[in-house]
Amino acid sequence: MIIDLPDTTTRDINRRLVTERDEGGAVALGRVLTLIVDVAGRDPEEAIEAANAASHEHPCRIIVLSAHEAADTSRLDAQIRLGGDAGASEVVVLSPAGPTEQDLDTLVMPLLLPDAPIVVWWPYELPSDPSEHPLGRMSQRRITDSTQCTSPGRTLRQLAKVYAEGDTDLAWTRATLWRGLIAATLDQPPYEAVHSAVVSGESNHPSLDLMAAWLAQALRCPVTVERIPGAPAITQVRLNRSSGPIVLDRPDGKTAALRQPDQPEHRIALPIRQLRECLVEELRRLDADEVYGEVLTKGLARLGDQ
Repeated sequence: MIIDLPDTTTRDINRRLVTERDEGGAVALGRVLTLIVDVAGRDPEEAIEAANAASHEHPCRIIVLSAHEAADTSRLDAQIRLGGDAGASEVVVLSPAGPTEQDLDTLVMPLLLPDAPIVVWWPYELPSDPSEHPLGRMSQRRITDSTQCTSPGRTLRQLAKVYAEGDTDLAWTRATLWRGLIAATLDQPPYEAVHSAVVSGESNHPSLDLMAAWLAQALRCPVTVERIPGAPAITQVRLNRSSGPIVLDRPDGKTAALRQPDQPEHRIALPIRQLRECLVEELRRLDADEVYGEVLTKGLARLGDQ
C-alpha cells in the first residue's frame, strides 16, 4: 500500500501512520531500529528495495530522504509505504524543498522510533565527515558505500582522515567472504609467514584497496595492488610463502579456485555480493567495527600511493 501526502508535515505523517496501524493493522510494532537513508538527488528505488529486503531480518522504520525539485519556499512532500510495498518495515519517503531541506535532523526527528537505535546510510555520495553530519551525529552506526562515489579512492582516503567509531563502508563488507577464506587458509599447516601479497581486481573498486590494506595490516608484509580495467571486482589474492604461493582466484565473479602447494585445487562458490546482503550484514551489529577502523586508518597508509 502506498499513500501519497503532498505538501504535508511530520505531524500529519505520524498521525497517518498511527491511523493505519490502528484501523488497518498494517504496521507491526516490533521494530528494532530506525534506518535513515539519504539518497540526495539520486533515484531512491534501488536503496529502498535493498532496505526492504534487509528489513525481513531487521524489522525497522525506514526513513528515506530524497531531494525535491528546487523551490524557494519550504515544502515537504511525503509517501508512506506499508505492507507488500515495505517488506517487513514501514517506509516513509520525505522530499523536502527550500529551507526545509537544510535541516534534515530536525525533519526526521519526529519520525524516529522511541528508544530504538538509529542507523544512517548514504547509498551514493556521502558527506566529507559522516560522524559530524547532522544525521550522523544522532546515529549509532553510519554506513557509507564508496563503490558508488564519483572518486572511490579519494573517498577512502577522506574516510580514513575522519573515521569515528560506528563508521563502516559497504566496500569493506563486500570483501567479507574473501577475508574469511584467506584467514581460514592461513590457519592451516604449514603456518609459514607470508613474505608478500598481491591483490588483483577492477581498477577503481575500493574493495580492492581495503582487501590489500587488511592484508598489509594483518600480515605486516608488502602488498601490491594490481589494477585491471573492467575486471569483476576482486579477481585474485596471491600470498607468497617459502613453500609456494596460496592463490585464491575468481576470474568470472562467480566461482573461485583455491590453489595451495601439494594440495588439490578446491572450487568454491564466491559470487559478487549483492547490495542487500551487505546491508543485512552491517545491520547485525551496532557496535564499532574495530578491524575496519584499523584497516582504514592504518592499513591504507601501508599501501602508499598504489
